[in-house]
Amino acid sequence: MEIIAQFIDIILHLDAHLEVLVQQYGLWVYAILFAIIFSETGFVVLPFLPGDSLLFVAGALAAMGGMDIDALIAVLTVAAVLGNTANYAIGRYLGPRVFQWPDSRWFNRSALEKTHAFYELHGGKTLVLSRFLPLFRTFAPFVAGIGAMNAARFTLFNLTGAVLWVGSLSLAGYWLGNLPVVKNNLSMMIVGIVVVSLLPAAVGWWKHRQAQET
Repeated sequence: MEIIAQFIDIILHLDAHLEVLVQQYGLWVYAILFAIIFSETGFVVLPFLPGDSLLFVAGALAAMGGMDIDALIAVLTVAAVLGNTANYAIGRYLGPRVFQWPDSRWFNRSALEKTHAFYELHGGKTLVLSRFLPLFRTFAPFVAGIGAMNAARFTLFNLTGAVLWVGSLSLAGYWLGNLPVVKNNLSMMIVGIVVVSLLPAAVGWWKHRQAQET
């Protein structure tokens, strides 16, 4: 429980924690952020990492002079592309047998199945749309690999999604970061981003539960 409490504190006060990292590690903070974004998008067992809010807060700190926004977007776009590529390769290697894995603390079978259904419906666009949806973001390239999507087609959707995701959220934080209302209420902004990003998954879960009850 203590670990969960610490994780929640990091999420809710991401601005303060990231500011400390910038002060302590200087340019190395780019490598730290690279590792976080790569891990969240690259490994299906780490869908809980704070991708959306991290991008927004990093952009806001760049507006305050903590980082260079161009370097930040470039580094994190590369991390997002490489993370998805690794996830795709893992899914391609493991193949359809992953659907037989049991649900566990480290593997969300329900998220995998829902992402697969979303992929069947929307095809390659899933890789772009899912960038803005936690859980689905992590499983989408994995499912594309399982489905043996053509590598060139995957790369096109992967790159497009990464540029839109990293660019839009980082620049939103950068453009809004110096506004007093945002600057003084950054923790509330983080909570808002988390809630909004989780809303589609919550609606999907509610509809699924309603369907089971009828």
